[in-house]
Amino acid sequence: MKKINIILILVLSIFTSFGQNSTNNKQRIEDWKDARFGMFIHWGPVTIKGTEIGWSRGREVPTEEYDQLYKQFNAPLFDANRWVTIAKAAGMKYIILTTKHHDGFCLWNTRQTDFNVMHAPLGRDVVKELAEACKKQGIAFGTYYSTTDWHNPDFPLTSPGGTITRPTYDLDAYTTYLKKQVAELLLNYGPLFVLWFDVPQRFDAIRGQGVIDFAHTIQPDIIINNRTGAKGDFDTPEQRVGGFQNDRPWESCMTIANQWAWKPNDEVKTLEQCLHTLIRTAGGDGNLLFNVGPKPDGTIEPLQVDRLEEMGKWLGKYGYSIYGTRGGPFKPTDWGVSTRKGNTIYLHILKWNGKSVRIELPDFGVEIKNCKLATGGKIKVSKKADKTILEFAGESLQPINTLVEIETTGSVMSIKPMEISSQSLTYNKKATASSNPDPHWRGITSINNGDWVGQYWAPAKDDKTPWAEIDLGKAEKISKAIIYEKGNAINAFEIQYLTGKGWKTVYVGKTIGNKAEIKLPKFTAQNVKIVLKDFSGVPGIYEFVLL
Repeated sequence: MKKINIILILVLSIFTSFGQNSTNNKQRIEDWKDARFGMFIHWGPVTIKGTEIGWSRGREVPTEEYDQLYKQFNAPLFDANRWVTIAKAAGMKYIILTTKHHDGFCLWNTRQTDFNVMHAPLGRDVVKELAEACKKQGIAFGTYYSTTDWHNPDFPLTSPGGTITRPTYDLDAYTTYLKKQVAELLLNYGPLFVLWFDVPQRFDAIRGQGVIDFAHTIQPDIIINNRTGAKGDFDTPEQRVGGFQNDRPWESCMTIANQWAWKPNDEVKTLEQCLHTLIRTAGGDGNLLFNVGPKPDGTIEPLQVDRLEEMGKWLGKYGYSIYGTRGGPFKPTDWGVSTRKGNTIYLHILKWNGKSVRIELPDFGVEIKNCKLATGGKIKVSKKADKTILEFAGESLQPINTLVEIETTGSVMSIKPMEISSQSLTYNKKATASSNPDPHWRGITSINNGDWVGQYWAPAKDDKTPWAEIDLGKAEKISKAIIYEKGNAINAFEIQYLTGKGWKTVYVGKTIGNKAEIKLPKFTAQNVKIVLKDFSGVPGIYEFVLL
């Protein structure tokens, strides 16, 4: 350890002397994009309480009690090799572990604080064991490190949620502490695939860039996200699938259940939700960092393991349309997305309404050599003006994803992103609501953006008569509605449309559940809304679709 401390001093002095360091991580970023799918792991002493890591400190769990939980943290069944085996079975290519969350507890043998796993009953260097297991099994390893630290007295803010300002603090001293810990992670457990920071709070772009530059003095090709306060190498949309973006790398971080850390009886996403999340992310040219929260004993919930294995089986058959691909050339739409690799375009039809499929592709400048359904079946290809028409029978549609493979005579990688028509009337049209408490990932724009997995609209807690309205832009003929609900909170609702005399109810319904397909009396309208009449807790709607 003496040798490591000398290295730390040298690294800090190098950074001070030379300042910014030029990096050469372009190939590493391309390798990371090729991987497409990684496992996020949120774990720590808070699992004993089953509440959210970091955020429940001083909220659901009194601060004094929260900070003593590590004295009970034993995890007798923790097996790093088992965690990696689960990730591999899921088809994941890398793992990111929460080495330190906002609560300040460290899962490695750090020299900078005694608030670490070696002083818990577990007494094992979790980061070391997981890094070694990843290396052994051929999985890339990266570390999450919270920029903020509500336990450290030098950080300006503390719990709950960083809303309390300490009377005295030293942000410069804390920044030095942070850099020393980052150096430990890079020197003792590296080279790392990714450094994943989070919640900068009082770190601005200058201080954040200083952290990034410091990390690059140790590992020049390390990939770093956008949560030090500075821009970093990639964006990180949270609990939602990011929009199409191929001019800057991005990665959606999402939970397989509801909570990041382990929660008893937490609701696990369906296989359809999980796979659609991954496929939509790849279609937008992003990565998916999919989170599991191990239990207090160190094991991962069996239902979560089963779901991940199901994803892995699908990827075993069709992973060639995800790994190593880039999003496009067609931008995501309500019925699906496209990915591409070399001379091939993959159309992923995720949801389709109707007895037959007819897709119009805009002219993308490369001749089609062959077109087929990955699972077999006839597909008709024809030309109409400047469009290519793909048609096949509804019997060929697969339950989760229907994959169409389009082989061309030349590379499709340089084609600029193109719009493709939607199937619904509501996709990305103007939406308003009675209340809109959290635009981040529960805002009203979530209700018709094609993401029926991550983002959802939820009214404010005190909204007694919530409604969501969509302006179709012009009068349209409507005969069907499809509603995807988050949970099962809605017990009564109405679908209404605006007439010259006011709002008219066209449908009265009860429960919705995962998905409700509703045949409506045919009507013509520009403005349509769903009104929630009876519900428990705070309801949520992923998508409100009109056809």
